[in-house]
Amino acid sequence: MDRPPTLIPSPHPVVLLPPHAVVVDLSPPPAALVLPDHPWQIGRYDELRGIYTTPLFTNGPAPRNLHVGVDLGGPAGIAVHAWAPGWVEQAGYNPADGDYGHVLVCAHLVDNRVLYVLLGHLSAESLRRSPVGRRFEAGAVLGWLGERHENGGWPPHVHVQLCWERPQTHDLPGAVALADRAAALAHYPDPRLILGPVY
Repeated sequence: MDRPPTLIPSPHPVVLLPPHAVVVDLSPPPAALVLPDHPWQIGRYDELRGIYTTPLFTNGPAPRNLHVGVDLGGPAGIAVHAWAPGWVEQAGYNPADGDYGHVLVCAHLVDNRVLYVLLGHLSAESLRRSPVGRRFEAGAVLGWLGERHENGGWPPHVHVQLCWERPQTHDLPGAVALADRAAALAHYPDPRLILGPVY
């Protein structure tokens, strides 16, 4: 896949990844999945994944297994930064097994249009740090990577997802059914537009 253009010349990193971060392949079924023993991991956008086994993803007419965000993994407690100036539009907690846990939806003005960025799997303290209405500059600490018990049950990481339409709540589907791929990729553009070439 070609490297997408960035929306601004120098976005601030959402997570300060070390140069040895590993891009992981999450497409194999859980029994065949072998993850590196490494806390700094990057999960890809537009990837059909075999890891979604909870009812959140399997109940319904078709499994939701196409990932429409980018995951930036590191040790719990690592800071999550604002890529550009903006404000907190939504904040909340999604308690289902495999869901986001604590999540922020931030809004950023880009060429006179608002871009919404969902940051999922955060610590509970993140929502106290960044309540709805908080305004911030590029590089501001918005929150921190959450532990498994507070982030939906996942290894510590932040799910970064873009959306051009204002979410009605603190939620967006982080994975969609394969049949919905074309519409989802148009609705939720590649997060490397703000993250840069993380892979």
